[in-house]
Amino acid sequence: MSGRLVVFEGVEGCGKSTQLQRLQATLQGSDRIQDLQRQGAISQIVTTREPGGTELGQEIRHLLLDYRSATPMASRAELLLYAADRAQHVEELIKPALADGSWVLCDRYVDSTVAYQGYGRGLDLDLIHQLNQVATGGLLPDLTLWLQLDAAVGLARTRQRGAADRMEQADLAFHQRVQQGFEQLAEQHSDRIVAIDAAAETDAVATEIDAVVDRYVQQWYTPSLTT
Repeated sequence: MSGRLVVFEGVEGCGKSTQLQRLQATLQGSDRIQDLQRQGAISQIVTTREPGGTELGQEIRHLLLDYRSATPMASRAELLLYAADRAQHVEELIKPALADGSWVLCDRYVDSTVAYQGYGRGLDLDLIHQLNQVATGGLLPDLTLWLQLDAAVGLARTRQRGAADRMEQADLAFHQRVQQGFEQLAEQHSDRIVAIDAAAETDAVATEIDAVVDRYVQQWYTPSLTT
């Protein structure tokens, strides 16, 4: 029995965390998912995030998002910290959950590193792909829900929430490069990345996500659904 890895990606303020929670609730209340669970095709619905999906990851998350110093964090150091968080996350949580037949809903994964540290920071993309490979052992998402939103709109949303973390404090030009990174990734990996209009109202975004996920459920579990 093998589970599914569903990842939420996007710029700051795109609504990933909210929509991940909405999808979790939808799946847990779905008759179709409950039927698949009774058949043993799906175990549990697990939610997690990067960075910070493990105890070690929580410490790394604090360093990455709350680091305060007169000396800025070097971009390569930032990259390696994200890789360390991911390596622990995959080994401790994601792979065991998938092996158990669970769905893992993850807030950010490998594409964020390409977009933020590659396009945003300007680090070598080949190096980033190598580090992602090392950290994940080649584990890619079964489905990536890219919440597509203009970077300026997303940053405006984050400011309404109050205090910004270290990544949110970066200038607009940085976040626009990140947005470009996600756009490029969506073109390159259309087999697993689905764009969702995150500028719409929260309920409308959730409805669009539900429709996409339902389509994938039918593809993944057709034999079980027809028995």
